[in-house]
Amino acid sequence: MAQLHFYIPDQLAEKVKAKAEHSHLTVSKYLANLIKKEVANDWPEGYFELFGSWEGDALQRPEQGDFENREELK
Repeated sequence: MAQLHFYIPDQLAEKVKAKAEHSHLTVSKYLANLIKKEVANDWPEGYFELFGSWEGDALQRPEQGDFENREELK
C-alpha cells in the first residue's frame, strides 16, 4: 500500500484529527476514506449488465392527478 506525505496548516490538521476521532477512525483511515469518496468514479461491478434484466411485472406509472391552483407570488 502506498504512503503519501503532505503538509497542511496546523489548524487544519487539528480539525482533521477531531473529525477522525469523532468518526472513531485513525487519521490515516479517515483521510483514506475521504480520498476514496473524492476520486472513486467506478461503476459497481456488473452495473451495466443489469440493464434490460427486469423480469417482474411491467412497471406502470401511477395516475398523476390534476395540478392544484395556487395563488400567484407577488
